[in-house]
Formats: sequence, structure tokens, C-alpha cells
Amino acid sequence: MISILIADDHAIMRRGLMEILLRDMQDVTFGEAENAPQVLAQLQARHWDLLILDITMPGRSGMDLLVDLVKLKPKLPVLVLSMHCEDQYGKRVLKVGAAGYMTKDSAPEELIKAIRKLLSGGRYVSERLGETLAANLNEDAEGPPHEALSAREFEIFRMIALGKTVGQIADELGLSTTTVSTHRSRIMDKLNLTTTSDLIRYAFHYHLVD
Repeated sequence: MISILIADDHAIMRRGLMEILLRDMQDVTFGEAENAPQVLAQLQARHWDLLILDITMPGRSGMDLLVDLVKLKPKLPVLVLSMHCEDQYGKRVLKVGAAGYMTKDSAPEELIKAIRKLLSGGRYVSERLGETLAANLNEDAEGPPHEALSAREFEIFRMIALGKTVGQIADELGLSTTTVSTHRSRIMDKLNLTTTSDLIRYAFHYHLVD
């Protein structure tokens, strides 16, 4: 019996994924989680063969959670399923330790293909992400500056680029405003930026925001 944990804050999305998988897979059981604490509780409660993880969940994000999951359950394959395009998170989640990355507008057939590949011990990337990764082999090994940001810094970087204030970010992530401000300063230093306008221009230049 294959056990799959689905972590997404939208109940409709979780149920939809289950229906899609049940059409093509037999002997499968599911678990559900809508936030990071529930994911951790489920992982401690029983064994899972696969985790399907959303990046943007309330409170602690899936990206931040992924960093800890790789250390906590290094053998657990994680398929990140996100509304964000590959340019924004694909390479980053694979670098952190996810076994695959897909966008939520992918065809159901691709989802089944990805899951079967991960369950067999492989990794999955879309054709577009594969081309991006291949192209990066010919670029400077260090990559663009934002790739040096930590998972938390990258998350806050995107939120700032989307126009959110320090207070709003603190509330959404459950952090103090002082902590968010410290992260902001480190981000600006690492990217060699001076103003928020500079940061926003940088984000759009690299297609890091929708």
C-alpha cells in the first residue's frame, strides 16, 4: 500500500489531487495537512512514501519547511506542487532537496508521471525546467545574486517585491518586525541593492514575481 501525504492549505485542491491519483493508482492511501505544523505531526505519526508539498501555505511556508524536512526525513521524496512558475522556485527547491517540481496548471497525466517516477526513486522536472537547468550549465557557476539567499530570505524578498510591508510580512510569517527588518537588510546587502524600488526592479528582471 502506497501512502501519500498532501500538504496544501486549500481543501478543494487536496481532494482534487486525491481524485486524480485514484483514477490511475491502486492501493494508495492519503493523508492531509493544511499547514507546516500539521505536516510535521503527520510525519511523526506514521511512515509516508511521498509528500506533495505546496510552497505558499499560511504561517510557515512550504519553502521554509522543506529545508527542515530534508534533514528530518532525508529519504522521503518530496514533490513540490506550486502555483508559481519554474523560474521563481524550480531550481531553488531542487537545490534544497526536493525530488521534483511541478506547477498547478500541469496536466493530470504529468502529475501521475511525476509521482510514479518519484516513487521509483527518480526525480522529476518539467521539460521547461529541464531546459533552464541545462542552460545554466553554460552560465557562470555562481549564478545570479539571488541564488545566494537562504530559503527564508528568498521568501521575504518576494513578499517585499510584491509590495508587502514589514508589518504585513511579520504577521503572515509569524515573525517579529525586527526579524523581518534584519532579513531585509541582509537581502539588500547580498543583492547589492539600496532601495525597495531597486529590489522590485531586480525581481521583475529575473521573473521572480508574477
